[in-house]
Amino acid sequence: MTTKQALLQYLLSCPDQPLSGQALADKLGVSRMAVSKACRELQKQGWQIEAASGRGYRLCSGSDALTGDAVLSAWAQQSDAPYPGQVRVFSTLPSSNRTAKEWAMAGAPHGSLVLAGEQTEGRGRRGRTFVSPAGKGVYFSLILRPEVGAAASLAVTGSAAVAVCRAVQKLCGIELSIKWVNDLYYKGKKVCGILTEATTDLESGHTEWLVVGIGLNLTASPADFGAELSGIASSLYPDGSSPVSRAALVAAICRELLSLCPEFDYLPEYRQRCFVPGHWITVYGSGEPWSAKAIAIDDNGRLLVEAGGRQIAIDHGEVSIKPAQTE
Repeated sequence: MTTKQALLQYLLSCPDQPLSGQALADKLGVSRMAVSKACRELQKQGWQIEAASGRGYRLCSGSDALTGDAVLSAWAQQSDAPYPGQVRVFSTLPSSNRTAKEWAMAGAPHGSLVLAGEQTEGRGRRGRTFVSPAGKGVYFSLILRPEVGAAASLAVTGSAAVAVCRAVQKLCGIELSIKWVNDLYYKGKKVCGILTEATTDLESGHTEWLVVGIGLNLTASPADFGAELSGIASSLYPDGSSPVSRAALVAAICRELLSLCPEFDYLPEYRQRCFVPGHWITVYGSGEPWSAKAIAIDDNGRLLVEAGGRQIAIDHGEVSIKPAQTE
């Protein structure tokens, strides 16, 4: 860990608390000059750190610069093991998944991470746009290289949903629910979407790599979504005040998802959090939408439904819940 990362980690553990340069130097095992240099580098990255002679250094509460150092420092606070991959952070990207796929094809190792402060062309399922306003959410893609078959993509998406739920509950005290297969809800509105893409070796049938894109709305307001989406989309803290940093959330989600890989033992918790079974739904996929009664999540993560007197297991597509039975 660099001096800059170690300093940031310590300052994050003591927000709004003045810390003397000598105390920080002793804590980190470096000179006061090294502390001063690291502080200036963090300030250039956007961290709001007050440095005054006789008063030391103070990380201002609410400071939330999204940097690779911040993610690695947050990871170090949550895990004894070093981060397994590489981290790239961009202030703006068209799509973090697009960049991560290019990086994966170039050989990026397992666990490598692409983060964006803003996405201009964020994507969801079925070609939809995922609204990603600057600084108001966590938008990232994690590259995975598990030795699994092509059918595992559903398990990876389900595991990502569980990972986000766990991280949000631990850091924010908020319990999210899951709409099969990849949307997370809070207070009846969507706050997170997940998009998994993969490349498979046709000869072996094994997945070469997967890119898991996660967009979690943190402090976006109704105005950020516009009139069309404000009725169905929201964020964890729509008033704009979040008690956790974006870097801490990213690190926690990655930690949870990587801990589930490669076994992807996610189903018990996924079933517990999924609110679709028991409802009448409309199923969207290839062809015309159709109606069914959602029954359960089967052992392969598929949605088991009943339609026309027979049971069908759905492994792709999208569903919407109907207010009541319709024939």
